This record gives sequence, structure tokens and C-alpha cells, in this order.
Amino acid sequence: MPEDIAQISFRDAMSRLGAAVNIVTTDGPAGRHGLTASAVCSVTDTPPTVLVCVRQRAGAHDVLKANGALCINILAGRHQNLSGKFGQTGTSVEQRFADASWTRLVTGAPVLADAAASLDCRIARVTEVGTHTVFFCEVVEIVAAAETEGLIYFNRAYHRIGAVPLSPASEASA
Repeated sequence: MPEDIAQISFRDAMSRLGAAVNIVTTDGPAGRHGLTASAVCSVTDTPPTVLVCVRQRAGAHDVLKANGALCINILAGRHQNLSGKFGQTGTSVEQRFADASWTRLVTGAPVLADAAASLDCRIARVTEVGTHTVFFCEVVEIVAAAETEGLIYFNRAYHRIGAVPLSPASEASA
């Protein structure tokens, strides 16, 4: 299969892998920045570690790397427009942060005040894979909202989700 077709097929298949939508932020000696990311995954709970994949050409990439810290802000459905703003090329850093309320935790990375949850992290390891960098991040503080609404990206579109408990029968078959 030619390389360009393999890439298209891969992207099409991956569009069907629903993923939480996150805004990854940083601040420190290299400045403040942020981007929208869906390639975020837990690695282990001992120590609490997550990974974040960032395209090396992304404006926030080098800033994240230089600052050595980041916050993963897990978005609720109401954050769809904010996600779009952080995902747009050509949107200034100031414009990205202008329409929301931000706080800070241990690392100093911006924390979205009304995020579904925020994971404040120190970058522990960096690995480059193809066009992306994988940041392995140790979680140093967590803030979680009482709500359970979320925002996922599936089949190239946003979808709001809410927590609906599985019945005991469906849990057994899951």
C-alpha cells in the first residue's frame, strides 16, 4: 500500500477511536502557551503518570519542552468553543486564554477554573516518535469538578457525553 494511502487509512481508522478533549497548558521560563489535545492517556497510578502526544511543529511544543511542566485540563461539553480556539493555527496565545478563567497549582501551568478535571504535571521523560513528541508526565496535583459531563472527539466531530451508570447486566458484558 502506498505511504500516502496508508496515512489516510490510518487517520480514518483513528478518527473512530473516541478520545477525551483536553487543553494542555504551560507557563514558565519559556512563556505561557496551550493547545488542544486528544492524544492523552494514563500510563500508571504508581507514580501517577500520564502521557501527552504533541506534534513537533505545534506552536506550544517547544514551550512545553522548555518549561518542563504542563496542566491537562479535561474539558466538559460547554468547552467546545474554547477547544476550537486552542486548536486553531494563527490564534495568538493571548486570544486563546482570553475567554476563560484560569488559576494555578503547584507547577504554575494555567488551570481552567471550570474544567471537568485538571492534572497538574511535571514532565518526567520526553520521547520523539515520527512527527510527534510523547511527554511522560508525573501528576503532582489534581482538581476535579463534581460534574461528570465530558467532551469527546469521535469521527472528526465533537460529542458531549454525560455519565450514565451501566446496569449490572451491561457491566458484566463490558
